[in-house]
Amino acid sequence: MKHVARKRFGQNFLTDEGIIHAIVRAIRPQPGDVMIEIGPGQAALTRPLVDVLGQMHAVEIDRDLAAELRRRFDGRLTVHEGDALEFDFAAVSAQPLRIVGNLPYNISSPLLFHLMRFADRVVDQHFMLQKEVVERMVGEAGSKEYGRLSVMLQARYWMEPLLDVPPESFDPAPKVDSAVVRMIPKKTDEVAGIDFPALEKLLAQAFSQRRKMLRNTLAGHEAALEAVGIAPTARAEEVALDQWLALLAHTQRSA
Repeated sequence: MKHVARKRFGQNFLTDEGIIHAIVRAIRPQPGDVMIEIGPGQAALTRPLVDVLGQMHAVEIDRDLAAELRRRFDGRLTVHEGDALEFDFAAVSAQPLRIVGNLPYNISSPLLFHLMRFADRVVDQHFMLQKEVVERMVGEAGSKEYGRLSVMLQARYWMEPLLDVPPESFDPAPKVDSAVVRMIPKKTDEVAGIDFPALEKLLAQAFSQRRKMLRNTLAGHEAALEAVGIAPTARAEEVALDQWLALLAHTQRSA
């Protein structure tokens, strides 16, 4: 019986063989890699990856799909049944991890934030996401795409959009375009001293009202803004990553 995509899980199954092969080439799986796939669904990516790796892990919330995946791969795929938003990726292996997946659009941003907790254990991440989300992830200061997600992820990862994926590559076809992005965690010395929870709190406050000046959204921090070269009349989307990090460091020194 054909599995019917479930809207509550945001299921859109990749079916385009050309796109599948392009993604696998971009991932470049190597025997011995410890790889985890989020939401393998009907195994479009899982199958070619397992063929190279021999063994891999998957996190799947749909119990029917999880049972079918266990049956199909007969021990070559360790299926962790549950919600990726609550999954402890660090518990999978003491070895460095590679994470891949066609991420459900309805939880993509919360999931990306959840994965940041494990970035020091990760070699790289290759994800299919709504194209608009990828554009936000790599957006530059001053652009309409640039926001809290852009700053948080750019502070922790080097990111590169790899290819666009049209709706007809899926069954059922989503109403939006998709894209594949590569995310490589920055090295320890590159993120040394960054308090990510504090950065997230600062950005949430600053971007809470995008059209307002920072002297309004960050009231009380005018002196700190000027000290690091940010005009209090600037808006949050005009402030570059290095300026946000300088502001964070200054406010923490002054606390």
